[in-house]
Amino acid sequence: MNWFAQRVAAYEKMRFDQEPNRTRLPFTWGLEHIGGPAEAQAQVAREFLEKYVSEAMAHSDEWYFSGKAEDYLLDGKNVLTFTSAVRSQWPENNRVYAQYFPAAKGSPAVVVLAQWNSRWEEQQAVCRYLNFLGLAAIKLSLPYHDHRAVPGHPRADHLVGPNVGLTLQANRQAVLDVRRTLRWLEAQGHTRLGILGTSIGSCLAFLTLAHEPALQAGAFLHVSTYFADVVARGLTTSNVWESLAPQLSLEELRRFWSPISPYPFIPKLYGTSRRVLAITARYDPTFPFDLTTEFLNAVGRDGIVPETLTLPCGHYSLGVAPFKYAVGYRFGRFLKKALG
Repeated sequence: MNWFAQRVAAYEKMRFDQEPNRTRLPFTWGLEHIGGPAEAQAQVAREFLEKYVSEAMAHSDEWYFSGKAEDYLLDGKNVLTFTSAVRSQWPENNRVYAQYFPAAKGSPAVVVLAQWNSRWEEQQAVCRYLNFLGLAAIKLSLPYHDHRAVPGHPRADHLVGPNVGLTLQANRQAVLDVRRTLRWLEAQGHTRLGILGTSIGSCLAFLTLAHEPALQAGAFLHVSTYFADVVARGLTTSNVWESLAPQLSLEELRRFWSPISPYPFIPKLYGTSRRVLAITARYDPTFPFDLTTEFLNAVGRDGIVPETLTLPCGHYSLGVAPFKYAVGYRFGRFLKKALG
């Protein structure tokens, strides 16, 4: 490892160590969150998950389908709320919150999905920047984040955690929430639609792009192949993997979480006119660069020509100067051109 990479690694570890409230939750199958039994032996759980995953992958268009909500409400502060298409066991999580940054009538609009454990005020600067470029923006709260947090969990442990079924439900819920948000944007006259995601938001944004015909372009900050591989190898998810590893092999978890992984759905973009931008970090300890490279190579094999930008930084450091300026310039120019 060269001197610069060592400096980046030290910075990434420092930022990781500064995050509060990180806990190691126990492993659980969590089948009750996806229509299975609340109690099941390991073999029964594996068999149920294999059948469930096979159905979800074979019919992903239906698994990820959501129509419009019936109770959209935009308040005087441009905060949009509506009921999620997925009913989790926590009422707090079932109300979706989004902050709308309007632009000119009929302008292109971009859905912005932040990183794991982001706060409500994060990504507001991104939305204002998109406004400056003439694009409307709407920043969506992910399941179990900020206004949607559940008692006893200041971190969004239910979106990425050692509960196998709940993690499936929560990430599917996020995609359905985005699709309901897109239906609202269309009702406001926005017909040219894009999506911008960071980290876990990038994963969710890609899953949405692959299943949502109304989206014309997606910009992804950090990309990888399988959800399980990032959890197993990533710095920021090391506490999650510590609970999972004694119970499941990486190959098993990769299969069980394949419906919420970008890699299997790359072929769904083939033959479409959707445009893709991937911004990646060469020394990323959370989305390892070999997985990023594998993802981008697969995109190219399937006939898509992604635009790319790779910066000599890590996961956290992509969001600080000077790298954040290069990132903002690149995704801003991309989205304005792709949706213009």
